Amino acid sequence: MSRIVFAAISPHPPLLLPANGEDGEKKMVRKTISSLEMLGQKLKEKDPDEIIISSPHLGWGFDVPLFFLAKEFKKKNVAGAIRTYLAISGEPHDFFQEGERISEKLEDGKKYALIASGDLSHHLLESGPYGFKADGPKFDHDLMTSLKERKTENILKLDEKYPEAGECGLRPISFILGFLNKVNYETEILSYEFPFGVGYLVANFTIL
Repeated sequence: MSRIVFAAISPHPPLLLPANGEDGEKKMVRKTISSLEMLGQKLKEKDPDEIIISSPHLGWGFDVPLFFLAKEFKKKNVAGAIRTYLAISGEPHDFFQEGERISEKLEDGKKYALIASGDLSHHLLESGPYGFKADGPKFDHDLMTSLKERKTENILKLDEKYPEAGECGLRPISFILGFLNKVNYETEILSYEFPFGVGYLVANFTIL
């Protein structure tokens, strides 16, 4: 029987990578970086056979989370050991159902790690590049509360409740929640920062 041994949510701003951003910017997201490094250690300890990661963007949407979380993944150079899924357009519920469908076909005897790559609202500060919209902080608060309380149905409707939130993480999150639908877990919010007006959430799903 296959086992999900690790699941997490990671932001993906390129400035988190060592080659990008300035020292001052790095200091403004130090909690995010520290939390991602902690998750990387957790993934190493769980020693999965395969990583399944979902993101709304090609390139950095996968590269940033994998830099931190899969740094010591033993099979990262093995073909097929990291499976990527694009979660761009479509309803959150559709991605949830896709996650459910794929979870039923996971290979027996293998251990899997799940990563949802995405940023929360891009409209959290007037001074940010995308400005401020009231739906932004409401969306982020509602999402984090619903994750902790395991209110999946509410999460799948958040784009309807907050149409101007301007997020890019709801669909990847919905995708891995489909995998976790029949799994006993608790959600831990490791960090949440928005120094540049975009919500960076790092969360761990502890599999019970």
